Amino acid sequence: MKKFFETISNMWKIEELRNRILMTLGLLLVYRFGCQIVLPGIDSSQLGGLVDGTGTDQGIFGLLNAFTGGAFANASVFALGIMPYISASIVVQLMSIAIPYLQKLDKEGESGRKTKNQITRWLTIGICIVQAPTYLFGLSAFGVPDSAFLMGRGLDFMIPAVIILVTGCVFAMWLGEKITDKGIGNGISLLIMIGIIASMPQSFAQEAVTRWNGVGGPMMVLVEIIIWFLVILACVLLVMAMRQIPVQYARRTASGGYEKNAIGSRQYIPLKLNASGVMPIIFAQAIMFVPSMLGSMFNDTSVGQWIEVQFADIFGLAYNLLFAFLIIVFTFFYTAITVPTNKMADDLKRSGGFIPGIRPGKETGDYLDKIMSLITLPGSIFLAILAILPAVIVKLLDVQAGWALFYGGTSLLILVGVAIDTVQQVNAYLLNRHYDGLMKTGKNRKVA
Repeated sequence: MKKFFETISNMWKIEELRNRILMTLGLLLVYRFGCQIVLPGIDSSQLGGLVDGTGTDQGIFGLLNAFTGGAFANASVFALGIMPYISASIVVQLMSIAIPYLQKLDKEGESGRKTKNQITRWLTIGICIVQAPTYLFGLSAFGVPDSAFLMGRGLDFMIPAVIILVTGCVFAMWLGEKITDKGIGNGISLLIMIGIIASMPQSFAQEAVTRWNGVGGPMMVLVEIIIWFLVILACVLLVMAMRQIPVQYARRTASGGYEKNAIGSRQYIPLKLNASGVMPIIFAQAIMFVPSMLGSMFNDTSVGQWIEVQFADIFGLAYNLLFAFLIIVFTFFYTAITVPTNKMADDLKRSGGFIPGIRPGKETGDYLDKIMSLITLPGSIFLAILAILPAVIVKLLDVQAGWALFYGGTSLLILVGVAIDTVQQVNAYLLNRHYDGLMKTGKNRKVA
């Protein structure tokens, strides 16, 4: 504990790091404040169906509510959250495979990156313009009565409300970019993380009170906490695990050429066990509302009724089996399009590097592709298990749904991934100033 407080003190001594941390906390506070501001024209006292979770704890809508920190259920000016920007980023990334212009931008360095970011921003606005009226008209399906709309749903309400929702999303996107530039950590990821954390204390308190006054008592609460820490440890292992491919580089001569027979420096190509992150879960979650929708369309048949019932329960067996299968499929798909093994092989060849025992060029690309396939399989299965773990916890331990969502799935993986990334950035500042990092042990290494 003493070591921890010494590290916090060292962080505060570095002026640049201190200013970045304060900037990050300030912008996150602005975002959380905005999540509590209800849209003009809506009576906040009649949002009981949303606030109590009626209809918003199922499927993709529960995911959106978690990512927005409750702004979705509060009918807030930030109700769309940062998800339109995430969707736009995914679309641009996927389209980069098929559109030559986007591929050209990837090769233009910083200027190409800026142009691509601008395209993403405009696409974000387009997605918001579509999602905002859909959200407003869909509030009735989540238990909001018509009387909650003080001005009705005419154009005099819809047009300003859509403008406010689009502006709120753009402002949240600006906050995320400012955190990345002026603060610490990835701004967009931190906004999602702070939204997820916002609902954690309430969910745990409800679970603790229920256990304390019901079955299990305080001992069951302790068991749940221990299991939760073990799941976090598993998430850390999944995020950090990687396969290191040894690479040999020919040593340069004074004239600038290469000594082919000389032993050069040896490095590694890190291939992550879970190179796709949480994207397979997000893709799969977005598709999982389709079976129940199809079942409702054909509910006049016994098969349609069975599908509607089975896939309406996000903790049911059929739902989670299909969910796990889709995650495994999307993990392979997303890894294949985001890890360019052939480009890695070409870059390695141009830089004078080679994998010992493997010929440069096509054979190196095939070898890297084979390794990625071998490590992606266990990674995808592990990711699928973590994604369906909340359902397992609910069935085995009878945990409340709100608290069970923190035992795995997208929420916990995002929390762990963003926390590790932020800690690594803080570590870089500490180690550059000759202090021990947050992930280091040993004596203080400050230079006198």
